[in-house]
Amino acid sequence: MKLSGYYLLLFFIGIQLYGQTLENDHKKSFFITPEVLVGKTMEANTGFPKTKLQKSFFVSFGSYNTMSDQQWVTELGDPKTGVSFGVTDFGNTEKIGIAYSLMPFVEIGLFQKHSDKWDLNVGMGASYIDTQYDPDTNPLNLAVTTAVNWSFRSFLYYDLLKRNRMTWRLGLGYAHFSNGHTRLPNQGLNSFLISLSSQIGREQEPLDRHEIKRKHKQTKSVETYFSFRTGIGQNVLSRIFNDKKEVYSVAFSGGKIINRTFKFGVGFYYRFYEHYYDHIYENGQLIDEKVPDFRENPYRNATNFGFSGSAELLIGHVGVEFGLGINVYKPFYKIDWQLSQGYFYNGEYTRLGELDWYYEVKRTVSSRLGIKYYLFNTYKSPKNNLFLGASINANLGQADFSELSLGYVYRFNLKERSKKQLN
Repeated sequence: MKLSGYYLLLFFIGIQLYGQTLENDHKKSFFITPEVLVGKTMEANTGFPKTKLQKSFFVSFGSYNTMSDQQWVTELGDPKTGVSFGVTDFGNTEKIGIAYSLMPFVEIGLFQKHSDKWDLNVGMGASYIDTQYDPDTNPLNLAVTTAVNWSFRSFLYYDLLKRNRMTWRLGLGYAHFSNGHTRLPNQGLNSFLISLSSQIGREQEPLDRHEIKRKHKQTKSVETYFSFRTGIGQNVLSRIFNDKKEVYSVAFSGGKIINRTFKFGVGFYYRFYEHYYDHIYENGQLIDEKVPDFRENPYRNATNFGFSGSAELLIGHVGVEFGLGINVYKPFYKIDWQLSQGYFYNGEYTRLGELDWYYEVKRTVSSRLGIKYYLFNTYKSPKNNLFLGASINANLGQADFSELSLGYVYRFNLKERSKKQLN
């Protein structure tokens, strides 16, 4: 499986977010935002190459969504959605390089009861970084080892000056780049930045907009759902065993969808790691020494299952999901941790990762962050829906594998009640 599939999906989702004012006759409430950013690239490892000022230029294309009659717009306070394109100079073009990024985003107003000047912008997408770690020519940059990487950014914006068709804004935020454990080393690039931008475009609002919002606020809905997904991902085992291999997964979940916007669920997941199986079957490092019994059943000891909870934000055809789980069974992670956290010289380990309390937490807690594209608009509450998703799965906050998944959602009967009925 090629990683390009993840990023093609992210590009498609970005276009969908940009066009999220669907299904009404007004299509002109859009904006373009040029943005200049400066900041500092943080050291990814001891001896990391020295950096000067980080400089970035982004252009964002988006929609105000105030003319949409979909309930998620009301629930989120008329968010802006779209896609950002950017170029980042990390402050050392020879050793760290330049990143070219594409990120779908959602921007939500903060403190709206008191002020309309504050916004939170969150984007997740992909970046091409033209310089990577190399053991011979670039050994001190342990941040990224692949050209194509995941990218994430979160910014707080304040409106400095508003005019008829232009708003000048000051921003403060954080940016992250990493490959999702598809090749090591992968310490990641983290940056803290300030920005100056100009949002150009007119926010239009139809005469009946307040009536639409009033009706949405007076009506609450609850739906029960069942979902199934299957996925294929990629990861590596350690810096010595650094070839990409597949991770196969299935998951079942069920829960509630509130106001056609907020989706909460609990479920069960099962995974099979090719790296784990091959290492056991081929009697790799530490198998005879630490876990000789694993060779009696390589398949079983290469699996992982557990229970999880999830929260998802539904935005028309797009869903943004965060999950947190408990690993009930993941026996090989003991070897995974000792190899990936160990120290080695000339291909031989001089020290293994310690099986301490931090290992116990990482072995127990799993997490997941992903973005989905649904075949049918989730606002219409279709009984049957399909989705394609891209996600990063982690052991707590440390990347485990990147995944592309295909899933199905079944919704039971929609129940709508007014506030008067609820009181």
